[in-house]
Amino acid sequence: MQRKLKDYLIIAIKGIAMGAADVVPGVSGGTIAFISGIYEELIETINNLDLGFFSLWKKEGFSTAWKHYNLSFLSALFLGILISILSLAKLIKWLLHHEPLLLWAFFFGLVLASIVYIGKQINSWKPKTILGILLAAIVSYYITIAEPLASPDSNWYLLFCGFIAIIAMILPGVSGAFILLILGAYQTAIDLINQLRNGIVNLDVDLLWGAISKIMIMGVGALIGLKLFSKALNWMFKHHNNMTLAILTGFMIGSLNKLWPWKKVLSWRTNSEGIEVPFIEKSILPSQYENDPRILWVLLFIAIGFLLILILERLSVKKTN
Repeated sequence: MQRKLKDYLIIAIKGIAMGAADVVPGVSGGTIAFISGIYEELIETINNLDLGFFSLWKKEGFSTAWKHYNLSFLSALFLGILISILSLAKLIKWLLHHEPLLLWAFFFGLVLASIVYIGKQINSWKPKTILGILLAAIVSYYITIAEPLASPDSNWYLLFCGFIAIIAMILPGVSGAFILLILGAYQTAIDLINQLRNGIVNLDVDLLWGAISKIMIMGVGALIGLKLFSKALNWMFKHHNNMTLAILTGFMIGSLNKLWPWKKVLSWRTNSEGIEVPFIEKSILPSQYENDPRILWVLLFIAIGFLLILILERLSVKKTN
């Protein structure tokens, strides 16, 4: 596929959107990849990566190997994700603390429209397809209500968290950040991102190395999970495309519980800045919300999120045509 600089800038922007989504517990970067039309290319590119890159580099040169493995696409996307995580993490956290209703409403509308978008691509509604949707929705729902575990205290646990979280991050409808929250590693991950950023800004080598060493441990787990799971997903898309779409649709339906704007806080946790924030929450009706439910504003932001996906879909269709 021949791409120009403009195309790679667009891919990087999609990476920024994926990174922003992955920072929020409940929103999946895989969902953003799917609705932006790069999901299958991402999975296939990761699946094709192997040590053959070095053999091809030796035989035909670095440029040929780079193009063969589609690394320009992967580099642009991951650069966008990295920029987003480092720069937008604080903004997302601010919105979560100060405007949680509107932020969750926007993402609820986004995922709701994504369910319609993905569901429309299912071309055969057999009983097993419906069963796949139901089972995936149930699993995803129970993930959203699972009680988080204790914080990790070992490098092996960080490795395991990286392995599990990256699987969720590339699976539409399941949030890697929320999986980290369930495993008790979300605060650790956010702390490491802030530590990395502060180390870079302040040129503090000790702070920087402390963050990098821990991130590398999670990164190794993530690379293993990414490689193994992308292979399974790539096979599923090629041999059981309809059922795969059904399962992804079910996962997204189940995840809506986490994105429901009106919640009752059952317990609290202390975040990376020492601030008390919601830890375990329960979805409730607007009438049961203890503060101003801001129903009209919430509905407006749900509509904005929903319409954004419809616009992206229309643009994608026009580009294809």
